[in-house]
Amino acid sequence: MKAFLILEDGTVFTGTSIGSQREVISEIVFNTSMTGYLEVLTDPSYAGQAVCMTYPLIGNYGICYDDAESERPWLDGYIVHELARTPSNFRSQDTIQNFLLKYDIPGIAGIDTRDLTKILREKGTMNGMITTDEHYDLEAVLPRLKAYTTGNVVEKVTCREKSVLEGTGKRVALMDFGAKRNIARSLNQRGCQVTIYPADTTAEEILADHPDGIMLSNGPGDPKECTGIIREVRKLYESDVPIFAICLGHQLMALANGCDTHKMKYGHRGGNHPVKDLATGQVYISSQNHGYVVDTEQVSPQVAVPAFVNVNDGTNEGLSYTGKNIFTVQFHPEACPGPQDSGYLFDRFMNMMGGNQ
Repeated sequence: MKAFLILEDGTVFTGTSIGSQREVISEIVFNTSMTGYLEVLTDPSYAGQAVCMTYPLIGNYGICYDDAESERPWLDGYIVHELARTPSNFRSQDTIQNFLLKYDIPGIAGIDTRDLTKILREKGTMNGMITTDEHYDLEAVLPRLKAYTTGNVVEKVTCREKSVLEGTGKRVALMDFGAKRNIARSLNQRGCQVTIYPADTTAEEILADHPDGIMLSNGPGDPKECTGIIREVRKLYESDVPIFAICLGHQLMALANGCDTHKMKYGHRGGNHPVKDLATGQVYISSQNHGYVVDTEQVSPQVAVPAFVNVNDGTNEGLSYTGKNIFTVQFHPEACPGPQDSGYLFDRFMNMMGGNQ
């Protein structure tokens, strides 16, 4: 069946429907990863977005549910050039086509995804529609696209109740703003008992559980939409508990301390982004998924100093907070692009909490 991708600038791509035939309007973004498509599909940070994969062949090693980063996919739509419908991999349990159908995710295949990516790079991220309606009215569709916003997507993806991943070591409170599973796993593998809290949990409740450390997770959307969470993060900052924050958590901690964030032209999404540790000069290959960035020009050195920088465009990739056991990163050290280049950051967090004792 034919499918159409309509962008808010009026550009139309024609391809083949994959997954659900449901019509969807979403923010269109691109990801440059060559592998890891299941991790992309199940990353809660993509809530409110449809993802275009720039690599031309997707699905060749199938779906292995053990690799999922959450219980279900959160993205709105999926866009690929060529979909491998007969995967070859001894771990494969399913195909992308079946996976998209199972979770009612619309998609489109057979379009020039690199052309789409160039449009998004030149004009910036924009909204779009995936539809199978061959009789769509472009003039009627465009105002709907321009009016779309992702809204409060953190509320959509966070867990509904507190849960515990048992361990015999340090007690870590993980704030779930759309946390990828491997964050909790990375802590648990280091012996930590990880208690996962919904995004609207108060700082008082978290601190009453006497954690040895606090982890602020990744998540979707505009960090400035999270006004209530930012107030609670400020209270956590004022405690003496060590804090490590990733991606959205990094942005929320910055906003809680009077810094500013802004939306990037097309963001960083992929498993091949080089970041430089400013303390050592070492460059790491990182996995990233964000459309907003902290404005370091407005960060006072009395509050924090830049700790990492993106080698490609010079944007901030992390902060170290002055006089506090707090550090934050924009990229994903729990992911495996290097494959484990920046996993040492979890060890740094362990040391801040007093090590593995």
